[in-house]
Amino acid sequence: MKTEYKYLGRVNSPEDLKKLNENEIKELCSEIRDKIVATTEKNGGHLASNLGVVELSVAIHKVFDCPRDHIIFDVGHQSYTHKLLTERYERFDTLRQAGGITGFTNRDESKYDCFGAGHSSTSLSAGLGFARSDKLSGNDAYTVVVLGDGAFTGGMIHEALNNCSKDLKLIIILNENEMSISKNIGRFAKSIAKLRHKRGYFKAKRFTVSFIKKIPLIGKWLFGKMRDAKKSLKNRLYGSNYFEDMGLYYLGPADGNNYRDVESLLEAAKSAGECVLVHLKTKKGKGYDPAEENPGKFHGLRPENTDECQSSFSSEFGRAICSLANDDARICAITAAMSSGTGLDDFAAAYPERFFDVGIAEEHAVTFAAGLAANGYKPVFAVYSSFLQRSYDQIIHDVALQRLPVVFCVDRAGFNNSDGATHHGVFDVAFASQIPGVKIYTPVTYQGLRLSLKQAFDDDTAVLIRYPSGSEIEDAKQAFYGDYDEKIGVRCDFLPDSKPNNIIVTHGRIVSECLKAEKTLQNNGMTVGTVLCEYVAPYDALAEEIGDIIGRSKPQNLYFVEEEIKSGGFGMILSQKLRDKGYLNDINCKIFATEDPFVARNVGQRYLEASKLDHKSLANAMINE
Repeated sequence: MKTEYKYLGRVNSPEDLKKLNENEIKELCSEIRDKIVATTEKNGGHLASNLGVVELSVAIHKVFDCPRDHIIFDVGHQSYTHKLLTERYERFDTLRQAGGITGFTNRDESKYDCFGAGHSSTSLSAGLGFARSDKLSGNDAYTVVVLGDGAFTGGMIHEALNNCSKDLKLIIILNENEMSISKNIGRFAKSIAKLRHKRGYFKAKRFTVSFIKKIPLIGKWLFGKMRDAKKSLKNRLYGSNYFEDMGLYYLGPADGNNYRDVESLLEAAKSAGECVLVHLKTKKGKGYDPAEENPGKFHGLRPENTDECQSSFSSEFGRAICSLANDDARICAITAAMSSGTGLDDFAAAYPERFFDVGIAEEHAVTFAAGLAANGYKPVFAVYSSFLQRSYDQIIHDVALQRLPVVFCVDRAGFNNSDGATHHGVFDVAFASQIPGVKIYTPVTYQGLRLSLKQAFDDDTAVLIRYPSGSEIEDAKQAFYGDYDEKIGVRCDFLPDSKPNNIIVTHGRIVSECLKAEKTLQNNGMTVGTVLCEYVAPYDALAEEIGDIIGRSKPQNLYFVEEEIKSGGFGMILSQKLRDKGYLNDINCKIFATEDPFVARNVGQRYLEASKLDHKSLANAMINE
C-alpha cells in the first residue's frame, strides 16, 4: 500500500518547494528519508550517501532555480532527493527497475539532470564547462557542483580546480562525510579533517569583513587590497587551506545536516559574485540508525528477495589471493577505494603492508602497479570492469609497452541490470584485445578463477582475469567440468568424435544462456554443441584450439556469443583468426554480441533481452539462420 505523505506528495517541482516554510521543510526532509529507505530496501540502491545529503539537496533547490541553474552531482548516486523534488516522485518506486528511473543522474531522464555520471570525480570539470559556456553566452545562470570528499582522491577534481577562475558563477559544494565507499584514504582526506578544528579563523574572518565594510569611502580597489592583507594576516595566525591557496573564496565548514545553516551558507555563496567553495560536513546514513552506524555496509542495498550469496567471485578472489600471498611475499594487492566490493578486506587485514588503497584514482593505481612490477613485486589490481576503462592509457603506456607482469582482476564483467549502462562491464575484452601481449582469462567457476590467478602470477606479461558479479555459473559447472584438470583452456559439452551441425563458441557468464539455447535447438531436431573458452587472448592459441574442434566436428554453422560490445571484440577477432588459418571454409559464421550497450530497456527486461542475447532470442535467431 502506497504511503501518503503530507508534503512530499505535493512537492512536484522546485517551485512547489519554495512555497514551504522552514518547519514544513523539516517535515519534508523526514518524509524524503522515509521514502528513500523504503524504496531502496525494496529495489536496492545507494542508501547511506543519499540519506546524508537530504537537507543539502533541499536547500540547493530552495536557493537556486533548477533547471535554469545547473545542478551537477558527482557520481550521481547521491541524487535521490534531487529526483524526488524534480517531477519524479510518482515514478520513484521504479528506481533501478527495467523501464524505470535510473540510480544516477541521466540527461535522457529529466530536464533537471543537466549532466549524467556513474563514476566519480567528473563533476567539477563538467561544471566548469557549464559555467564557462554561460559566461561566453551572457547567461547569468549559476552552476552548482556537489561532490563528496572521496571525489578528491581522484585526480580530475584537482585538474579542474586548477582551472577555476573567480569570474565564474560556479558554486562548489564539498560534502565532507569521510567516506567514498571504503573510508577515504590519503593526505587530502587528512587535510580536510583538520579544517574542522579552525573555528577561530571563521570568527576572525567574519569580524574582519564587517570591520572593513564599515569604513567610509572604501572603493573596490581598497577593499581588494584590504582583503589581500586580511588573507596574509589570517595565514600567519591560523594558516591557509587548500582551496584558498587555489584562489577560491571559501565558506565553511558548516553542519550539512542543519537545513538553516546550509540555506544561509548557500545564500551567501550565491551573493558573493564569484566562484565559491562551500564546505559542509554531513553524516552518511543520517536519520537511519543502521546506516549511520555502518555507512560502508549500507552504501548500497540489494533488492528485496535477492539471495545473499554465501560466496561470490569477489569473495572467492579474496580468499585465493590471500592464500597465494601467504606463499609469496612479493604479491601485493591494490584497490581504488573498493576494498569491500572487490573482496580485498581480508587481504588488507592479513597483509596490511602489502595492501594499497589509492583512493578513486584508477589511472594512478595502474601506474603504481607498474612501478611495483618493474621493481620485482607481483601486483594485482582488483577493479570493476567499468572503472578499469578510466586507465586505458596507463595499461598501454605504463604496463603493456614495458611488458610488465601486472595482474588485473576485473570484477563485474558483463551487463549490470541494477546500476545500468554506467556500470556495464562490456568494453574490457574489446579494448584489452587490441593491446599486444595482454592475456585475458575468463573463468566461470571458482576453480577456474583460482587456476587463472595461479597461472597469471607465473606469466611474464600483463593479464586480465575477468569474472561477473554473483556466484559461479552452476549449469556451466555441470556441463563442462568433470575431473578438473589443472589448466585453463577450451572445454566442450560434446565428445571429441561427435559431429554437431551447429557449434556455439562463447566465454563468460553468458554461457548459461547458450546452454539453454542449445536445449531449445535440440528440441527442434538440431544437433548442437557448446564450446566454452576459459581464456580469450592470446587469440592465436585460442584459434588453434577452436580450429582443432572444428576440424574434427566439421559443423555447418558456427556461432560466436558474447556479453560484450561486438565491434573489435571476441567474436570478430577470433572468427578472423580462424578464417586466416583456413578453418572456416564452407562454414556459416555469425556473431551474437551487443551493438549498443546503452540500449534502453522496456519494463521488466534484462539487458540481455534488450540486446537480444537471452537464450530465447539466441535460439530463435539460430533456428531461422
